[in-house]
Amino acid sequence: MPKARKSQISLLDTPYYHCVSRCVRRAFLCGEEDGKSFEHRRYWVEDRIHVLSDVFAIDVCAYAVMSNHTHVVLHVSKDKADALTTEEVIQRWHRLYKGTLLTQRYLSPALRKNLHEVEIKTVEATAEIWRKRLYDISWFMRALNEYIARAANKEDDCTGHFWEGRFKSQALLDESALAACMAYVDLNPVRANMAKTPETSDHTSIQYRINAARVGKTPKRLMPFAQSSKQSMPQSLPFTLPDYLQLVDTTSRYIHPTKRGKVEHTLPTILERLNIEREQWLTLTTQFEACFKHAAGKEAHLEQYAHNQHQQRVQGRQSARRLLG
Repeated sequence: MPKARKSQISLLDTPYYHCVSRCVRRAFLCGEEDGKSFEHRRYWVEDRIHVLSDVFAIDVCAYAVMSNHTHVVLHVSKDKADALTTEEVIQRWHRLYKGTLLTQRYLSPALRKNLHEVEIKTVEATAEIWRKRLYDISWFMRALNEYIARAANKEDDCTGHFWEGRFKSQALLDESALAACMAYVDLNPVRANMAKTPETSDHTSIQYRINAARVGKTPKRLMPFAQSSKQSMPQSLPFTLPDYLQLVDTTSRYIHPTKRGKVEHTLPTILERLNIEREQWLTLTTQFEACFKHAAGKEAHLEQYAHNQHQQRVQGRQSARRLLG
């Protein structure tokens, strides 16, 4: 039986997670059907991801909106949620949901002063519930998928399930798994022969980052990269943007279905630091979901994750030995 979602999310092991949602009506998420185009729905998904990154205490590391499924790589920032005031929590939650009559009154200075002590305590208790939801991946995915499903069902003039019952979640236990998964997500359109290069891969985080870099900006709605490969910063990805762009560009040249050739002997320094061989890297960036199930990382990290999750066996051990050393 599938594991409960809450048992797969373990902030003790890692704050990074790869989530995949697949459409039940596979041809109807995006693409074309019976001469009708649904490509505009890609914008719905991408815009919604950007909105949620501003509301939740969850950073978006990477994403790709495909024809029948979406990928997101998320970073849970519990410390950020804990640092929010009661008012800030309510303001964030009200951007997505109406809240309660008391929370609405609490945000109005004129009405707040008339609230009784019991009512204020009720508001604070409600805010604490919402605070936990603001760093909950299940609530993030719910706010994404429900919104898209309602809009698509309204457009299609139908009811029923739009997405498969649950989104798939993978814990990314170390820097190697994170880098491989982000590249795997960003290169989805290239592998699917929908784009020739990362910068032409529409509705992906890599294109969003490249477009921002071209004008000397950092995307506000994506988790930033470290400024230096030797020193990582809090609340930043553990590698630099130039390293990552070079990594994705080099990889894209050898996984495109219309291109042939071997991986260059001179690889980006990030792979040398992660101690990943050329052939192993290509396998990771083309078959990541097939190689790992609930968690991805080096063998020692998978063992610790299995121990913390009270699993009887370590899933993905062989892939970790073969691909991540």
